[in-house]
Amino acid sequence: MNARPSQPGDLLVEAATFNYAGLPALDAVTIRVPEGSMVAIVGPNGAGKSTLLKALVGLLSLQGGTLSIGGDSPMERRRATAYVPQREEIDWLFPATVRDVVMMGRYGHLGLLRRPQLADRTAVQHALSELALDDLADRPIGELSGGQQQRVFLARALAQEPSLLLLDEPFTGVDAAVRDSMMAVLDRLHSAGVTVMVSTHDMDLAASRFESALLLNRKVIAYGPPSEVFTAEHIASAFGNQAVFLNGMVVVDQCCPGHDHEH
Repeated sequence: MNARPSQPGDLLVEAATFNYAGLPALDAVTIRVPEGSMVAIVGPNGAGKSTLLKALVGLLSLQGGTLSIGGDSPMERRRATAYVPQREEIDWLFPATVRDVVMMGRYGHLGLLRRPQLADRTAVQHALSELALDDLADRPIGELSGGQQQRVFLARALAQEPSLLLLDEPFTGVDAAVRDSMMAVLDRLHSAGVTVMVSTHDMDLAASRFESALLLNRKVIAYGPPSEVFTAEHIASAFGNQAVFLNGMVVVDQCCPGHDHEH
């Protein structure tokens, strides 16, 4: 996977370690993500997927190892890093409209007076249109369906104009049409040179729509092209007795899919 020499914009994770209450969530995780890559992060519940993404956006500090994005720390790159958390981590009763939420993606671009300028309003309108949210712009976010809410937070990330986009289980609870529309946006960002990293339980999606996959269970099980990552041996190593092989196909039985908490 790392055959290409390192480039200035690459994301480097070196021996990343993090524990919750003494239990490992990340155990010496080391990967290099070339700038402009599109990577699916796959693993069982509690594998450290959310922890890795939160560390990359600067929401938590590692207890060991280092992270760098184009040579900078996650905190130094926060303005250029957009993060879409899992839906359950968001207060959907917060009194804000769809447009308000998408404008939050411009916070790092606003001047001292924190007043949106033409460039900010233009970026927000583009993001709303890109996610087909124009007709919902003035609706409170709490009134939206799950799929609409996911699109709103992807629009917020898009309005930020990031160079690195991190999404934590963005397809949970959405139908195939919404998933495909969101994937089309991610494909366009990838084509424009944005580095995209998505945690997902959907191994088929990871294998068919992403150029790289990280199979994680606290440690790196495999990282590289999906055809090399999603082998029977690697899947069994990552999922243990949750992985069942039927007629050459893998079926992963996970309790409460879409929830990836590390305690």
